[in-house]
Amino acid sequence: MSQSPPPPRSVLLAGGGTTGHIAPLLATADALRARDDSTRITVLGAEGGLEEELVPARGYDLRLIPKAAFPRRPNVSALRFPRTLGTAISRTGRIVDEVGAEVVVGFGGYVSPPAYLAARRRRVPIVVHEGNARAGLASRLGARFTTHVATTFEDTTLPHAQVVGLPLRTEITAMDRSATRPAALAQFGLEPDRPTVLVTGGSLGARRINEAFEHSVGPLRSAGIQVLHVTGRGKEFDPGPSAPGDAAYVVLPYADRMELCYAAADLVVTRAGAGMVCETGAIGLPAVFVPLPIGNGEQRLNARGAVHAGGALLVADEDFTPEWIRAELIPLVRDRARLERMSAAAREMGRHDADRALVAMIDRAARQTEERDGR
Repeated sequence: MSQSPPPPRSVLLAGGGTTGHIAPLLATADALRARDDSTRITVLGAEGGLEEELVPARGYDLRLIPKAAFPRRPNVSALRFPRTLGTAISRTGRIVDEVGAEVVVGFGGYVSPPAYLAARRRRVPIVVHEGNARAGLASRLGARFTTHVATTFEDTTLPHAQVVGLPLRTEITAMDRSATRPAALAQFGLEPDRPTVLVTGGSLGARRINEAFEHSVGPLRSAGIQVLHVTGRGKEFDPGPSAPGDAAYVVLPYADRMELCYAAADLVVTRAGAGMVCETGAIGLPAVFVPLPIGNGEQRLNARGAVHAGGALLVADEDFTPEWIRAELIPLVRDRARLERMSAAAREMGRHDADRALVAMIDRAARQTEERDGR
């Protein structure tokens, strides 16, 4: 019988810039700490990123390097890039040495390429986690240096890819949505006997979604559909007073406990970032995904599996209008049987063990260091 690989004593997790990179990193850090609280966990981030706030708040050691953004056009930044990247690699190398990292794990973003290159120079094993269905530049680089490559979606094309899913917070994976629903509805001042739509475009909001709902407050209220609308900071609006008997329309700029928003909802309308696609699948929440129309199209690909399984609908950004809400969304939300079928399909697609699966891959990578050093 083969023995389990020994847990690493020091792990460097690299990722930042957006919550799409930071959230799975922190979920993995939590899983490493829960498995063995003696493991030294260090997070590598970029100066000026969201990680400067989120990582220390979670209790992890954060080290910062300069943001080395790969230039997409010839300009002054492109001329400076080689020196900036060299500085980032050098600083990362010193951090790897200082903390004695036995594994470097990258989650994408500007900090992952310097982390991969510094680790490669030191023969420190590398683990790559790609969150989106379409692999980014950082993951394509990192996958050249390792056989330990984890993906969220089955159709992601990377060498040596193993599908593990997206590491999620235990507040999501351990949540019983039905049991939490009464308290969640009360938290937001919503009624227990009305269908509820959650609207969110993430922490920054989504202009198209916000505007379509702002112009649909009246029809939704009169249809008996209550709405919990998280607009993004600075993008909130006044839905106005409701008539007697109308459903509530609650507007919030931000929600620091999204799990309660999920628990209150029968359906969510949102963008199709990997985190949202995977969280709604894990808890069986039907979704209408409106992919971000810019970038390389990864959001549409992220949602493809859930849509194909029947757990979600996909609406192009330009097609998401007040007219679509009246003609399609309102009948959907009032169709309880259809929502239940969508919920079951979404739950079939969901994964709850991605954090543990990624930790197991980190352990296997760490064994390379153990064997190399004869420990």
